[in-house]
Amino acid sequence: MAVGGVVTILVGTIMQWTDTSFGFMGLEATGFNALMMALVGLLFGAFSQMGFFAYLILTYIALSIIRKSYLWNALQGYTTLFAVGWLGYSLYEDRGSLDNNWIFWVLPLLLVLASAAVTYFKVKQTNMSAMAPTMFLLFVVTILEAWPSIKGEESNTAAIFFMIIPLFACNAYQIMWLHRLVRKNTDTTDPAVTAKPAV
Repeated sequence: MAVGGVVTILVGTIMQWTDTSFGFMGLEATGFNALMMALVGLLFGAFSQMGFFAYLILTYIALSIIRKSYLWNALQGYTTLFAVGWLGYSLYEDRGSLDNNWIFWVLPLLLVLASAAVTYFKVKQTNMSAMAPTMFLLFVVTILEAWPSIKGEESNTAAIFFMIIPLFACNAYQIMWLHRLVRKNTDTTDPAVTAKPAV
């Protein structure tokens, strides 16, 4: 949630500097806007956590049904490729309501490149089996979480990037910490596990 708050403030501040018409909540007070952006960023962080836990539950259920991790990874890979085209097509359909004609190919491309960069470091720290799940989480889950800004009634480029960048940062932070949190500590032995029961 803290990551969401900080990233949202940074993104919102940059948008205010580059686009004078971008006023958060219709107000121009910078301090008030920073506070409101921080609160919204906390909500983005909480929303990202919900999506992350939902993905973990989905993975648990899928593996209990499919039973083969490589099949589940392949399904995630194909779904990610499909989602890239689907996102571009959805934005292309709505290009008339958006304020530019480049978002339908720039957003999927940027998101794929950013996801691939994070995936590279994830695989480097773990193994190749993390590639498909990481790409799936960073692209598909992020798009689903940011869907209100993509297909909302007042959807525009600023709203899309204002929501999707913090959500991506939160998802990237969580996936990069996951293996550290669940990694078994092989250097030390838990005395509670090795202790012999009293006779």
